[in-house]
Amino acid sequence: MYRLETAVRALRTAAPHELPETARRALARGYAADDVQLYLVDYGLTVLRPVTAPPETGHPVSVHNGPAGRAFGAQQPYLEPAGDGRARAQLPVTVRGDRLGVLSVQLPDADRARAALPELAEIAEVLGHELIVAERDTDRYLLARRTDRLTLAAEMQWQLLPGRSCARPEYELGAQLEPAYAVFGDNFDWSATADHLMLYVTNGMGEGTEASLLTNLAVNALRNARRAGLPIADQACLADQAVFAHYRGRSYLSVLMFDFELATGRARVVDAGSPLLLRLRAGRVERVDFEAQLPLGMFEETDYVAQEFEVRPGDRLVSVSDGVYEAVSPKGEVYGDGAPARAVQTTRLLPAAEVPRAVLRELTGHRGRGAPDDDALVVCLDWHGR
Repeated sequence: MYRLETAVRALRTAAPHELPETARRALARGYAADDVQLYLVDYGLTVLRPVTAPPETGHPVSVHNGPAGRAFGAQQPYLEPAGDGRARAQLPVTVRGDRLGVLSVQLPDADRARAALPELAEIAEVLGHELIVAERDTDRYLLARRTDRLTLAAEMQWQLLPGRSCARPEYELGAQLEPAYAVFGDNFDWSATADHLMLYVTNGMGEGTEASLLTNLAVNALRNARRAGLPIADQACLADQAVFAHYRGRSYLSVLMFDFELATGRARVVDAGSPLLLRLRAGRVERVDFEAQLPLGMFEETDYVAQEFEVRPGDRLVSVSDGVYEAVSPKGEVYGDGAPARAVQTTRLLPAAEVPRAVLRELTGHRGRGAPDDDALVVCLDWHGR
């Protein structure tokens, strides 16, 4: 346990930009590791990119296959033989369900590596927490996750997001935006307390930085109202006023808002011109429709009313933006409502964090290789109950 405590202490006292090197030294001293590499998943959830010291560069590995991809996808440590009696441990780097990457550690003895696996997994978890904190003070890890340059609008959108996945005993959440490096105005947000989960799915309008500015205004207005302790109907009213005061009805956006009671599954919902919502219950996928209300910012002083809704243990909710169900193939065929429902059915065995990527991968196959005309957003909520 002493070597574990020493490694954890080293990570917690390391300079923000030196976490990979600190982990490498700590694992070499305490566990005789002769090769340590930190991989971070890119914005498109396609590859794991090594965090190297400039000007060095490393080779990314796929998240879809290989030992590191297996550990990332299954969210379980994976031990593989490395020749000459050595072993390489692939360890998920995850913070409260938000999957950041993989820590790859090579050890000289396979038996000792197997015995040390629980400690190595704990070190990887601590490293994840330190990475989240370090990103306030350095761009190193944000840069490492990029396979391409982000547009200004995409930069603004990714900085606005809470994460891409989250897990608690009562629920699991996963979400993804495409095109990851050129997203416009779609967005998602969530916040949890001891008794409630608030979830927001935003379908923005417009293109480029104008779309991102509109979404930033609306999301921050919703957060401001939420942090003032207001119920979701009043949150919608205040965000509506903020958007209208700035744009005077020229621009507006749709949002679907949930306030779930964790103990009961009962929820209050505001549907302000929302994205499509599908529910998978007992093996059957069905569309869930709420009473439609006006998008935020369309008119001055719109009143919003919350509706009652309930989820049961085992339910899966999947919300998709119009960039999904209105996507058009090269032959002019619209993806439609039925295709997302089939995608939800075929991905029913995947964990919530994997579903958005799988649905968007199928959408890409329908749309072809051409540049998309609109953002595509998928949010998946698995409800376990208390």
